[in-house]
Amino acid sequence: MGRTMSRRQPPSEKLLRAILQSSSYHRADQDLEFLDRDELRPVRLQLELLKPELIQREEGIRSTIVVFGSARLVEPAAARERLAKAEANLTLKPKDPDRQRAVAIARRRVALAPYYDQAREFGRLASSTCQAQGRSDYVVVTGGGPGIMEAANRGAADVGAKSIGSNVTLPQEQVPNPYMTPALCFQFRYFALRKMHVLLRAKALVAFPGGFGTLDELFETLTPLQTGKVAGITVMLVGRVFWNRLINWSMLVEEGLISQQDLQLFRYAETAQEAWEIVSKNHVTTQPS
Repeated sequence: MGRTMSRRQPPSEKLLRAILQSSSYHRADQDLEFLDRDELRPVRLQLELLKPELIQREEGIRSTIVVFGSARLVEPAAARERLAKAEANLTLKPKDPDRQRAVAIARRRVALAPYYDQAREFGRLASSTCQAQGRSDYVVVTGGGPGIMEAANRGAADVGAKSIGSNVTLPQEQVPNPYMTPALCFQFRYFALRKMHVLLRAKALVAFPGGFGTLDELFETLTPLQTGKVAGITVMLVGRVFWNRLINWSMLVEEGLISQQDLQLFRYAETAQEAWEIVSKNHVTTQPS
């Protein structure tokens, strides 16, 4: 009888291949499509909080100084070169309003370009002072992009020091600047987690002239300071004329929307040296060697 009964056939190779390729068979921690589901957002938030934290612990990062500013401000020489191109383009159509506007903007960026050098100098000063003898204190952290952020990371690289970059994924492609420490270059999906990490170890925020992103980071720092959610962060605004033209602080006081003492939440500086002296006085000199 045993000879006449058909033996159970093993699965075909085609079926086995289908099983192995099925998304349900993928391990959950290796299934990127699964991890990208809306229902997995809490898990992604936890991972995005934990990964940079563990890496910074392993790298011995004890405290940081946040530097933000426009991604559009470049070195003075590059700014002058862009102005020359805009002016040459204007000569081809002198009455073109778009080309006239481009020249005006290029001239303003030439005027603001020295802040690139100041941000680079600040990165150098902070890093050379606080990363001696293998320490990782007051490590410069930026948004990891070009412009002022690149300059601050570059200043740290000039003296062979560590610096951190915290990129955030954007619809338009972006490339991190090349001056960050590779092991400390992070990419975030969520702005909220990026902001949290930027401030977790911060002793100071140094804001150079910038746009929406710089303002966002500035007020994300001033608000918890004002409300007492955080303490001990020195906020420096570099370029008093720029900041006072941009934000009417006194109007907010006069309208009763902030108090007079809220204006003590930040300080002004004109140079990297001046900003560093204030930050150093408030923090570095009080730290044990």
